[in-house]
Amino acid sequence: MRLGQITAALVLVAASPVLAALAGLILVGQGRPILFRQARSGQHGKTFTLIKFRSMQDTRDGAGLLLPDADRTTRIGAFLRRSRLDEVPGLWNVARGEMNWIGPRPLLPPTIRDLGERGRERCRVRPGLTGYSQISGNTLLDLDEKIALDLWYVKQRSFWLDASIFARTLGVIVLGERLRNHLDGEVRARATCSDRRTNN
Repeated sequence: MRLGQITAALVLVAASPVLAALAGLILVGQGRPILFRQARSGQHGKTFTLIKFRSMQDTRDGAGLLLPDADRTTRIGAFLRRSRLDEVPGLWNVARGEMNWIGPRPLLPPTIRDLGERGRERCRVRPGLTGYSQISGNTLLDLDEKIALDLWYVKQRSFWLDASIFARTLGVIVLGERLRNHLDGEVRARATCSDRRTNN
């Protein structure tokens, strides 16, 4: 078992009282199920079941279609997403060796297939609880920008880069997702560089 897996298991045990309290809030505010489960693509395209706290309800319109995410996200769910606490159950995936602490966020298998070579390159490493695109704007970026930044990470990953991403993730939790002007230039440059290398 790798150090990251052991650490994730220890953190899960230590955080169990907090997880139980959050589960209770979700049960009261949203009802069951408490956890959201979905098939995602892991390293080398291997499928695994991602778990996280549920932040949305299955509210549908008159035709039976799901309403937009914003209309289905509860106040509790919005808090969980903003604080990233909805991702804490994913430590189970890390403990099982399906994910890392740091890496590209796991995408749906059809999305990886549609990305072609970019999807295969992205899956060279284990997905992570947080990643470079998550501390570089996340929801403020479009899919192509996220993929380009993820590919840049795959090529440049190192202990120090992971440490920087982890530290900046704490900043995102406190300050929220924002793309500052000086970071915007850094993000665009790396995304463009990654796209050029992938297309060559």
